[in-house]
Amino acid sequence: MLEKTRGIVLRTTDYGETSLVVKVFTEAYGLQSYIVNSVRKPGAKTRASVFQPLSLLELVVYHKDRGGLQRASEIRNFPPYRHLPFDMQKSSIVLFLDEVLNKVLQEGGEQQEVFEFLVSSLQLLDLQQPANPDFHLAFLLRLTRLLGFFPAGAPSEATPVFDLQEGVFCSQVPPHPHYLTGEECTAFGSLIEATNDFSKHLQWPLPLKRVMTERLLDYYRLHVPGFGEVRGHKVLEAVWS
Repeated sequence: MLEKTRGIVLRTTDYGETSLVVKVFTEAYGLQSYIVNSVRKPGAKTRASVFQPLSLLELVVYHKDRGGLQRASEIRNFPPYRHLPFDMQKSSIVLFLDEVLNKVLQEGGEQQEVFEFLVSSLQLLDLQQPANPDFHLAFLLRLTRLLGFFPAGAPSEATPVFDLQEGVFCSQVPPHPHYLTGEECTAFGSLIEATNDFSKHLQWPLPLKRVMTERLLDYYRLHVPGFGEVRGHKVLEAVWS
């Protein structure tokens, strides 16, 4: 039976000479992989350009509960982005976020709250003029709330240390190397305050911004099994420079 759902493109893989397998985070079914035939043939009904990283889709699909490769009857960009594909800074942010989302989004069923957060955030980034260069930092920290490891507490004289492993501000350095103190702890606290405002610029020097991006990725590694290495932020650093 045909079903309609919205989706977000996460990854494409070549399948034969003219087709693609597209990994999509769907509103109705969570993570799914769809085979899309003949996208590189002249006059194709669906073009390969539809499947840019984090593009928003509307799909009509044949869904099988047993998993595996799924098939789609119709796929279109909806709504299409107005500015994002043509803005270097926004595109670099999207590539970085896409790399992270490929590592953290899980298979299995409807994940409505996460899906709505992603859609609304991406649409905001598309329309933001100019793009906030700190958008990705607030996005990733806000996403931790939906993934279940949003930081607890706030930096203060009584809690001058952030324990990355436990996800909490505390009074003493923990007995492991995963923690923030001093300027880094204060900066992490200011980032927490900025999570609900994607337009807020963090008044950090560039070296601190680079360090805090790394620390935030460390935080993900400690709380997402198999998270591994991320390289997209290096492109962001080039854009910042």
